Amino acid sequence: MSSEAEAAITNTREALLDEVQSLAPHAVADLLETKAPEEGVFVLEALNPMVAQQVLHEMQEEHRCKLIAAAPIEKAHQWMHNRQYPEDSVGWLMEPPVAVFRPTMTVRDTIEALRKLTKRAFITYGYVTDESNKLLGVLVFRDLMLGKPDAPLSEVMYTNIFALQPEMALTDAMKLTVNRHIPVYPICDAQGRLLGLVRGQNLFEARAIEISAQAGTMVGVEKEERLSTPVSRSLKFRHPWLQINLLTAFIAAAVVGVFEHTLERIVILAAFLPVLAGQSGNTGCQALAVTLRGMTMGDLDAGDEKRLVFKEGLLGFYNGVLVGLSAAIGMFIYATMQGNADAIMLSCVVWMSMVASCVVSGLCGALIPLTLRKFGADPATASSIFLTTATDVVSMGVFLGLATLLIR
Repeated sequence: MSSEAEAAITNTREALLDEVQSLAPHAVADLLETKAPEEGVFVLEALNPMVAQQVLHEMQEEHRCKLIAAAPIEKAHQWMHNRQYPEDSVGWLMEPPVAVFRPTMTVRDTIEALRKLTKRAFITYGYVTDESNKLLGVLVFRDLMLGKPDAPLSEVMYTNIFALQPEMALTDAMKLTVNRHIPVYPICDAQGRLLGLVRGQNLFEARAIEISAQAGTMVGVEKEERLSTPVSRSLKFRHPWLQINLLTAFIAAAVVGVFEHTLERIVILAAFLPVLAGQSGNTGCQALAVTLRGMTMGDLDAGDEKRLVFKEGLLGFYNGVLVGLSAAIGMFIYATMQGNADAIMLSCVVWMSMVASCVVSGLCGALIPLTLRKFGADPATASSIFLTTATDVVSMGVFLGLATLLIR
């Protein structure tokens, strides 16, 4: 093949790679199904391994098989092997270990083998395994180059091994590696057998992708939706959650309807319903954000749930007392200007309602994601929708209920 033809192919593939960078996995899969398998392999090898696995998952079986068949043997085997692990695990990020040697090999033979291997793969470390593929040590190239040519690898390898496991969640892996500053980590099973490698850059990049998607999942926007996602697919992602949100809004409206006669008798109450709903909603969102951040960053350890819920409930109480005082003063001034004889009682109702609403909102902001996680669901999935319903129902119900009981 002429150099001009090779350059044209390279330019075409680079342009294709630039095109897919802004696309969601399903869109990349649709695009690659229209391209030659070799072009698909080029793109997937350049993407973050987790995104590559997501693209393969979205492909139709026929196209996926053709693409895997066109890939290098090591890469194809690794892609198929990685599919058995959960999506948010280290296993989805595994790359094949290329520089694998036996402990009896000499330094001279290993260096010669590496000269050939580096022509087809980017190698950072070498790995020493036994006949059962159990990882015995890591080869640092500086030590290898300075070693005696006839010395076996068992004398120059680094035996204090740190390895990840394929089932490990990205959050847990990130906690373990954040202070190690190692460019590549070996991945081993429970028996210590070498399964693959994960690059530190890919690990943190994958976690960044997950974190960036969190804000959208809180309101029912799917993680894979991008600016380039077609309208029909975006509608499919979002609309079901909007229907659920409408249903929950009807629940809040029903609570207001129960106290219709109270509102007709004390019209001034209607002016403060949005104030209560908005303030309690913001309190709940603060608790929700802190809880989700703790889960995402791995700060929320087992057994910390009760402490978190208590803290958010206590914060809700203190915030409710202080904000409720300001709202009560506002209600007193407003009721007095309207000539309402129950201005003081209305102020007390506003204060008590604000305290109760903020406490419940803080508790819900912590409990909703914890409950979702307990049942195996994504803690961020539409959590804001459920939180808004809870805060609206409680704030309006408590406010109108107290007004009905205390103001005659």
